[in-house]
Amino acid sequence: MPGKSVNRDVHLAVDLGAESGRIIAGQLSGELLSLQEVHRFPNVPQRIEGHLHWDIEVLFEEICKGLAKAGRLFGKNVRTVGVDSWGIDYGLLDREGNLLKQPFCYRDNRTDEVIDEVFEIIPRDELYKKTGIQIMSLNTVFQLAAELKSPDTSLEKADRLLFIPDLLNYWLCGVSRTEYTIASTSQLMDMRNGDWCISLIENLSIPSEIFSRPILPGTKLGPLKPKIGEASGLEGVDIIAVAGHDTGSAVAAIPAENERFAYLSSGTWSLLGIELKNALITEKTFEYNITNEGGVSRTIRTLKNISGMWLVQECRRQWEQEGENYSYADLTDMASRATPLTALIDPDSIDFIKPEFMPERIWKYCLDRGHDISKDKGRTIRTILESLAMKYRYILEQLEEVSQTTLDPIHIVGGGAQNRLLNQFTADVTGKKVLSGPVEATALGNLIMQLVAMGKISGLKEGRQLIRKSFPPETFLPAVTDAWDSPYANFCNLVGR
Repeated sequence: MPGKSVNRDVHLAVDLGAESGRIIAGQLSGELLSLQEVHRFPNVPQRIEGHLHWDIEVLFEEICKGLAKAGRLFGKNVRTVGVDSWGIDYGLLDREGNLLKQPFCYRDNRTDEVIDEVFEIIPRDELYKKTGIQIMSLNTVFQLAAELKSPDTSLEKADRLLFIPDLLNYWLCGVSRTEYTIASTSQLMDMRNGDWCISLIENLSIPSEIFSRPILPGTKLGPLKPKIGEASGLEGVDIIAVAGHDTGSAVAAIPAENERFAYLSSGTWSLLGIELKNALITEKTFEYNITNEGGVSRTIRTLKNISGMWLVQECRRQWEQEGENYSYADLTDMASRATPLTALIDPDSIDFIKPEFMPERIWKYCLDRGHDISKDKGRTIRTILESLAMKYRYILEQLEEVSQTTLDPIHIVGGGAQNRLLNQFTADVTGKKVLSGPVEATALGNLIMQLVAMGKISGLKEGRQLIRKSFPPETFLPAVTDAWDSPYANFCNLVGR
């Protein structure tokens, strides 16, 4: 009797983060999905004429290098490619499809002076009610308002707006479309119906014709451009519009077994939320500034953005510039040996939004509140991790209140899921079971939608079962819970409850 044929098809996930980018190859073999990193490269914003921009051409060059590596490794077995990235940021193209300027980085300060002007046109509460999106100064709506005010605005010449993964898809295959999950981060859509809020766009004098109707994750766009296909050895490989927002892809990869779970996508940002069928837009969600972003299979990601491992990343970068090199494991080990619960910060304080000099900012923040942790790197990192865990509990309680649901367990996915100390802190302070992993959730969610597009799996439920079986999560149970009660009360006072 002949042996069972082996599926050698390869699917490539291009996953761009605020710190680095990767190309991950996925292969479905029987009931298991395996991953192999093909290419990794840094992603560093560039300061041009006083503003932070992404070097999008360099990122595209690195993607093409990674595709060529995949071509050498897997040849004709490569079937599809999908791209995901951070949200909000975009490129503007003219009628010939040329990029008018390098995309701005969401951490640029150009939106600082336009927020109040936007609220004069559309009040803060009305903006939220129209869109269901968390008010944040970095949102696309404020970036475009700043673009309108700029003396060298590109909007007058713009024919279309493409978010980062949409722009890269366009360069890869020549098809210009806007994917739903990435568009939903803009605060320019009505999340009740999943389409552009044209009245809002026109009230702000933003040209509505630059926006194209969003397409759903799992849509085939077209094959690689012949020149790219020939150079990489991947002629005819299809580009799939996956969940272009990296968090949308990460949430698709949650190995959940019930509908009452909370998820925490832990990376540069921590995104803590729940999965719903409809947007949750109420007076209370506005008060709590809870967002409703698009998910795969027409789901809604009702969540809160929290400044996550960004604080640790920036401390590490600053110390590296000063000649002291530490791995993330080194910093976590230092934190584990530091005295617990000696200082607290609000990770989302405006003091920590901008890059550079993060350790000094944290030390000043603590000193201003009577806690001196200056120069103590272990206590600094521990303070960040303990404060993050407390912010997770704080937001989780809000989500339980607005959804009227007791959430359990907490699934932590993404690169931050590797921080076992933070995972345990989260279990301890919340009193809930924490399931950690997969680390490569974003790439896996990206790959799941490629498999759906190619008809290899039926949908989100089967994809999550596949991930759970391929990458079993690690369990963290609450241990020392009482010690957190008094510090948590102090934390609530700090953040203004």
